[in-house]
Amino acid sequence: MAGEPQADCLFCKIVAGEVPATVVRETETTVAFRDINPQAPTHVLVIPKAHYADAATLASAAPGLAADVLREAGEVASEDNAESYRVVFNTGSGAGQTVFHAHAHVLAGRGLQWPPG
Repeated sequence: MAGEPQADCLFCKIVAGEVPATVVRETETTVAFRDINPQAPTHVLVIPKAHYADAATLASAAPGLAADVLREAGEVASEDNAESYRVVFNTGSGAGQTVFHAHAHVLAGRGLQWPPG
């Protein structure tokens, strides 16, 4: 069921404190932590505490929670003194999503070419 913790989800385990992560921010609805394989000097994942498989599902089922994730992405960038940053949601394995719990990548601290990829 959407929103419910999934026993086999890495990010649900991070939310539950069962898997360690370098948490940089936490709110009532979100957790932000450093990516274990950073692609930029600032590379933080912002996730909703509730489980939704991807960004599209999150936005459709819980738009207020999707807004919380985006707001926290901005706070993460601000706390890292990032004047420019990118927020990326990979949706589906073909787009590079490897953990099927909605999450935003906050990337900053180096030139980020466009288009990405």
